[in-house]
Amino acid sequence: MSVTPKTLATELFIDPWKRLKYGFLPVRRVVDEDFSSNSNFGDEGLALESEAKIDEVEESDIEYRDEAIRRWWNFFNEGEYRRNKKVETKNPWYSWFNGSTSAQEKKLILKLDVLLAFYSCMAYWVKYLDTVNLNNAYVSGMKEELGMKGNDLVHTQNMFSIGNIIFQLPFLFVLNKVPLNYLLPALDLAWSLLTVGEAYVKTTGGIKALRFFIGAFEAPSYLAYQYLFGCFYKHDEMVRRSAFYYFGQYIGTLSSGGIQSAVYSSMNGRNGLAGWRWNFIIDAIISVIVGIIGFYALPGDPYNCYSIFLTDDEIRLARKRLKQNNTDGNNFHKKAFSWKVWKRVIFDWKVWVLSIWNIFCWCNSNAGTGCYILWLKSLQRYAIPKVNQLSMITPGVGLVYLTVTALIADKLHSRLSAIIFTQVFNIIGNVILAVWNVEEGAKWFGFILQYMGWAMAPVLYGWMNDICRRDSDTRAIILVIMNIAGSVFSVWTSVVFFPTTQAPRYLRGYSFTAACALALSIWTFFVLWLYKKDERKHASDNGIVVYNSKIENLPSKAGSVSSTEAFTVTENSSDLKR
Repeated sequence: MSVTPKTLATELFIDPWKRLKYGFLPVRRVVDEDFSSNSNFGDEGLALESEAKIDEVEESDIEYRDEAIRRWWNFFNEGEYRRNKKVETKNPWYSWFNGSTSAQEKKLILKLDVLLAFYSCMAYWVKYLDTVNLNNAYVSGMKEELGMKGNDLVHTQNMFSIGNIIFQLPFLFVLNKVPLNYLLPALDLAWSLLTVGEAYVKTTGGIKALRFFIGAFEAPSYLAYQYLFGCFYKHDEMVRRSAFYYFGQYIGTLSSGGIQSAVYSSMNGRNGLAGWRWNFIIDAIISVIVGIIGFYALPGDPYNCYSIFLTDDEIRLARKRLKQNNTDGNNFHKKAFSWKVWKRVIFDWKVWVLSIWNIFCWCNSNAGTGCYILWLKSLQRYAIPKVNQLSMITPGVGLVYLTVTALIADKLHSRLSAIIFTQVFNIIGNVILAVWNVEEGAKWFGFILQYMGWAMAPVLYGWMNDICRRDSDTRAIILVIMNIAGSVFSVWTSVVFFPTTQAPRYLRGYSFTAACALALSIWTFFVLWLYKKDERKHASDNGIVVYNSKIENLPSKAGSVSSTEAFTVTENSSDLKR
């Protein structure tokens, strides 16, 4: 059935309304596994079913790889055991859809980009708007009004982190077993109310208590969105969508300065409230709106879908894409705790290696410390509105860093290159700031590079999702553990290396972040080696048979494979017999 303005309007506005229970509540969609000719696709539903069958036939075309003639530089090819030559020809670098030939798959991806990726950007924007508002409020009168002294700022920042860490712990057991499309918006509404409380706080102890509970309500957000990206997107689509999420972080930092400047200039003193207090009220209003939108935008996951905007066949197609990517689906009926699952986690390399990797990631940037805006204020040449305006520069250029990094990772199929690219510049910037006694222009350059550290975060989390994709339980647990590990280290390292009393000259802080950036780069090579070792075991799932001609003959489809071969080949196609 061809798409007309009428059918499109029906699909986007009429049908979603009909899927709401009681006219307002999204509920779990019950969809069988078979593509239906009576679905919204009409004849294209049948065409999609035929296409699925054609894909299965194409996947049986096996490519043979001889390890005896493998070149050393193939180590850096992340897709060596993931993408055979046929797949590579279908995946041009310039395609947003990474070789998706079906019009229906493209439409599904676009819907997911809006419902999940774009909405996650909005959600992270308001969360980080609140986080950065604390720094902007500190230089806009909060310090003096609340009588903050010494390291009160960094201690207040850490109260948020402590609440966040503690309340991540329950999600070790339920992250992949609860409808996140209900949970995340509900928590957003809860912390929005607490943000209003920040506008009326009277003491330093009060702001610290509020930051603790705001951190608690925001606890699952970061890891939940990363988990959902892994539920819907394939490995070479994920980083760009995860980058959308981080756009929210950067836009939150960027817009906070502009909003604080405008609010301070226009509303300072209105109704007896200082400008920095009005900023928290405005933030809360925006957060409530975004939270309400989330109830209807977030789709759940392909096997527990609550989306009112996806058709039945699009849900089936999302499940089919999961299978193509060898991603394990969620099952809400599984037990919250299982010794069998935890044994798989504890005795596997992933949880240990990825947690250390993420610690370096969380500690490799000075952007979250407020060092740049504190330096601007220390120059004593700018009024408060101007300081807030200038604070928008570094996250603004950070958006460019983030975009370039995501494109390198997904379109050049090299997450390693994306990470090394960012960390080289990150190290340069932090070394300049550690030296400190340089021209002021050099300091500006060092601060402008500060967001290079975080630009690789969507690459790391996207790669983690890919590494753990075969087991949804371990993927959820490892995601929470590595996030907690990074959070814990960021708490104590910010106190030790970035005490407010040393602002803006953080010799230990800039040196530490540079060292973490270097360690992160080196550790990434170790992660790549382990990742490729795992992927080689499952190469046949991707139509690749690995053998070594020095110790074995070329395997054939009809031939047998000795159990003593150097490489174990797990045949995925029924046409291949051992």
